[in-house]
Amino acid sequence: MTDLARQLDDSRYQAVSSRDARFDGEFYFAVATTGIYCRPSCPAVTPKRVNVRFYPSAAAAQGAGFRACRRCRPDAAPGSAEWNVRADLAGRAMRLIGDGVVDREGVEGLADRLGYSSRHVHRSLIGELGAGPVALARSRRAHTARVLLETTGLPVTEIAFAAGFASVRQFNDTIREIYARTPSELRARPAHRRTGDGAPGGIPLRLAHRGPYAARQVFDFLQRRVITGIEEMAGESGARRYRRTLRLPYGTGVAEVHEPRPAGSRRGDWLDCRLHLTDPRDLSTAVQRVRRLFDLDADPYAVAERLGADPRLRPLVAARPGLRSPGAADADELAVRAVLGQQVSVAAAARLARTLVAAYGKPLAAPDGALTHVFPDPGTLAGAALDELGMPGARRRALRTLAAALADGSVRLDPGADRDAAERDLLALPGIGPWTAGYIRMRALGDPDVFLPGDAGVRHGLAALGATAGDAQGWRPWRSYALHHLWNAPGHLPDTPKDI
Repeated sequence: MTDLARQLDDSRYQAVSSRDARFDGEFYFAVATTGIYCRPSCPAVTPKRVNVRFYPSAAAAQGAGFRACRRCRPDAAPGSAEWNVRADLAGRAMRLIGDGVVDREGVEGLADRLGYSSRHVHRSLIGELGAGPVALARSRRAHTARVLLETTGLPVTEIAFAAGFASVRQFNDTIREIYARTPSELRARPAHRRTGDGAPGGIPLRLAHRGPYAARQVFDFLQRRVITGIEEMAGESGARRYRRTLRLPYGTGVAEVHEPRPAGSRRGDWLDCRLHLTDPRDLSTAVQRVRRLFDLDADPYAVAERLGADPRLRPLVAARPGLRSPGAADADELAVRAVLGQQVSVAAAARLARTLVAAYGKPLAAPDGALTHVFPDPGTLAGAALDELGMPGARRRALRTLAAALADGSVRLDPGADRDAAERDLLALPGIGPWTAGYIRMRALGDPDVFLPGDAGVRHGLAALGATAGDAQGWRPWRSYALHHLWNAPGHLPDTPKDI
């Protein structure tokens, strides 16, 4: 072991000794004498340093023969914020694996999407995470199976295939290896209230995040943009429920996320969520999409450290700890909504989107409260007249052109898309300008380092701080979060028209 590696492990051990939850999901530690691996904040007695091993992923710890701790549930830790920032091969691969690509398309499908050979992808992931794509996907399948076992009454055989296992035997062997329990023993463990078949009562989940979470601002942001038919916000501020429909690989779903109570009223760093799925195979994909929408894998400590170093931003950062940069549950949908929002207010864009959904959205098999449709897919919009929208002809053509590019794959916005390439491809389309391309990059592709100097709200915020767009260079790599601080600055009007 090199001196640098030894120093890194020593610093990790300090995090374990102090049970520092900031590092949950960033690395995992295993104890040689017990055969167990944990997250850094595990409440168990801190093991001796000589017995501790460190791993960059849960899959790597599992591959080394360690079992998941039953107390801290390391497989349910927040995802590493590193994959939000990184746009390299490993970062793109991790986002695609989280979205279920390996389960649906295999390693070759993953490699094709990334534009590399499967051997190169495997070698890169082994070097970065200590596990290849198959092992990483296997760890993801095991976590999905555990959630289904503990929260639904689905037969074990159905859970095996819903979680993505090729056979019941493979499912049984994997669960025993990772959790040191049989599927039946996991099911017997007290957990969330079970539902009969995973549909009527939905699947209850706790979606973990690290550090403070500015829930009110996130729910406010989503509420201003609710599209009737595919979204709704129920309840009063402080106890709201955001609900929306999802278009998923195997079917459709409805996600319901509860606004947490004010800080100090309960313990636990998570958002309560309930998923209603037409096909349980979509569970882990749906979870990842909700996590991206609510930006649950961010590192608020790193963001606050960089942005708070600027004395002009420091008061805003202190006033809203844990402010997030919401992503998108459906990247193609977000791109269409961005075009609808060109040069109009947020409220006007929501009205246009409501008309679009009513005219071209796919109806649910049965309405779920105010939710009636799934957002129209790009193929449908590419050939639509769009006369119902009452928009200028140039913007209708821009919307159809974008939809066609999304439908034929000439513009890719999936979790593994190259952000630079996607932005170039968007800007090459008629009617797509820097604001639209940047907004899509920030939300649909989850880029934490986007700045929109042409945005009217941003200009207003900069002027209020006595700052210029050039000052934003010092806010890298967290400029997307700086945007939200500017949009939330005192005196800012949230419904201001936006410039392209």
